[in-house]
Amino acid sequence: MHIKKALSAGIFFCFAVLTLQAQQVKFTEYNLPNGLHVILHQDKTAPVVAVTVFYHVGSKNELVGRTGFAHFFEHLLFEGTDNIKRGEFSKYVSSNGGQDNATTSQDRTFYYEVFPSNQLKLGLWLESERMMHPVINEVGVKTQNEVVKEEKRMRVDNQPYGHVVEQTFTKLFTNHPYHWQPIGSMADLDAAKLDEFRDFFKKYYIPNNAVLTIAGDINIDETKQLVAAYFGDIPKGPAIVQPSIMEAPITREIIDTGYDANIKIPMIIASYRTPGLATHDSKVLELVSTYLSGGASSKLYKKMVDDKKNALQVGAFNYALEDYGAYIMYALPNNNNTLPVLLSDIDEEVKKVQTDLISEQDYKKLMNKAENGFVSNNTSMLGVAGNLSDAYIYNRNTNYINDELNDIRKITREEIRSVARKYLNKNQRVVLYYLPKSSDQ
Repeated sequence: MHIKKALSAGIFFCFAVLTLQAQQVKFTEYNLPNGLHVILHQDKTAPVVAVTVFYHVGSKNELVGRTGFAHFFEHLLFEGTDNIKRGEFSKYVSSNGGQDNATTSQDRTFYYEVFPSNQLKLGLWLESERMMHPVINEVGVKTQNEVVKEEKRMRVDNQPYGHVVEQTFTKLFTNHPYHWQPIGSMADLDAAKLDEFRDFFKKYYIPNNAVLTIAGDINIDETKQLVAAYFGDIPKGPAIVQPSIMEAPITREIIDTGYDANIKIPMIIASYRTPGLATHDSKVLELVSTYLSGGASSKLYKKMVDDKKNALQVGAFNYALEDYGAYIMYALPNNNNTLPVLLSDIDEEVKKVQTDLISEQDYKKLMNKAENGFVSNNTSMLGVAGNLSDAYIYNRNTNYINDELNDIRKITREEIRSVARKYLNKNQRVVLYYLPKSSDQ
C-alpha cells in the first residue's frame, strides 16, 4: 500500500515537473533593419527544425468586391520565384526530407517548412525567395484560380454543413470584414486583374509585416547570421495599418434560416459575438465551451446525447479571432426531435452556468484539461513556432507563450459565471435554422 502511494506521488511529481518544463519556452527575438521580426527557439531534443513565416494579412485586409485574395496567395506563392522554377517549390522540400504547407485565416497567412535540422539553410532560402521575388504572372494566377475553385467545391459547396460558418458570420458581422470567409468569392477572383494581385503582394508581403520564427535543433548565433544573409537585403515596405472597424452591439435576437442541398438532417445554431482572442474574457469563454461540450462527460453531451437522446451531436466552441470572436453552439436532432426543443435544452444549460457556480470537481477537471491542452500545443517544433508568432502578434508579447497557462489558472468559478452572463444572452445572439434544401427551393 505504501509502495503504491509512493509510486503515485512520484508519478504525479514527474508529471508536474514535465508540465512546468513544457510551460517554459526559451526564445531570442530581435528585428532586422528592414523591420522583419525574428524569433528563435533552440531545442536539441530531436534533429528537426521548423521554419515559419507569419504574414499579418488575412481576409479582413481585403476589400469588398475583391475578397479571397489572402487565401489565394496562400496557393499562389508556391508557384515559383525568379530562382525556383514553376512547380518546383515543394519538390525542394520533399526531396530533402521535409514537409511544407500554409494556412490562411481572417487575420493572418502562415507558411512553414519542417526539415531535418541540417536543411535549415534550405528552409531560409525558400522563404526568402517567397518574400523577395515570387513570380506572379497570368499562368500562375489562372492555375491557382482553378485550384481554389476546386477547393471551394470540395470543402464548402459540396460539403455537408459547409456554409454554416459563412452564414453565421454574415449575420454576426455587418460592418467588419469578418462578414466574409477567407475562401472569398470566386467571382471576385475572376474579376481581378493581374496588377491587383501584384499590388496586394507588394503591400502586405513585406518584411515589416512578417514574423520569421525558427524552432528546433539550431545554433542561435549561426542562425542569426543566416537570417541576416537571406533576409537582410529585402527592402522594407510602407507601414501597414490594420483595419479598426467597430460593430454595434447586438441588442435583439436575430432569427434566420439557411438551406443546404447536401444535408438530410437539419441543424440549429446559436451564435454570439464575443471579444478578441487576446482578451481575458475570451480565455474564460474557452473554459465555458469545454464545460458545456468538451467530451462525453460534458453537460450538453451527457444531457442531450446520452440521457435524453434527442441529439445526434451537440457542441459549443469559441471561434476566437484577433478583433472579435464568435461563440457558437449547435445541435443535430435525433429521432425526429425538433430544433426548438434542442435550442431550449442548450439554453437551459447556459442558464445554469449563468446562475450557479460550477462545482469544484468540474472546475478542477477544466483546469486539468486546459493544462493538458497547453502542453500538447507545444510538443512539436511547428506548434512552438506557431504559438511564438501568435503571442508576438496577437498579444504583443512573445513571452505570452509562457504566461498563458498562468492566466488560465487565475480564472475563477465566479468569472466563468459572470462572463457567461455578459455574453451568452438571447438578446445578443443570432439563431440560424439550417435546413435541408429541397429541389424546388
